[in-house]
Amino acid sequence: MCHYCGCREIPLIKEFIAEHERVTDAAGDALRALERGDAGRARELVDRMAVELAAHWRGEEDGLFRVMSADPEYADYIAALEGEHRELAALLPSLDLTAPADVRTFTDAVRELHQHIAKEEDGLFPASLTALSGEDWNTSMAAWRAARA
Repeated sequence: MCHYCGCREIPLIKEFIAEHERVTDAAGDALRALERGDAGRARELVDRMAVELAAHWRGEEDGLFRVMSADPEYADYIAALEGEHRELAALLPSLDLTAPADVRTFTDAVRELHQHIAKEEDGLFPASLTALSGEDWNTSMAAWRAARA
């Protein structure tokens, strides 16, 4: 993860990163539960991930993504990120964590989620420092607050 540009000090970015950490912590705990054979606990954690991600994505997409995608330089990059959101949102509730194939699918999805987060934290978030105006930051923060209400 990038630690050199200072974006982690922006309150909104700090919140997004904290949400990423809660989701990846739950994902790791779910994987460990599956290793122990506790599919029930894993399901609880995957469901927690889905709830956290739904609010997180709403905050990103209605705010930061919306204002940044107005710039053609970022539009395709953001569209791809939003597509990844949709894929994971559809996958998580459909998983049968007692089925070995779905456990493998979940394991792969967690790996992809880490890559997705890197695209945001190492690409989009640093770019936001120069791309957004004060009004854009206000719009983005308001969308995040609305998503968390």
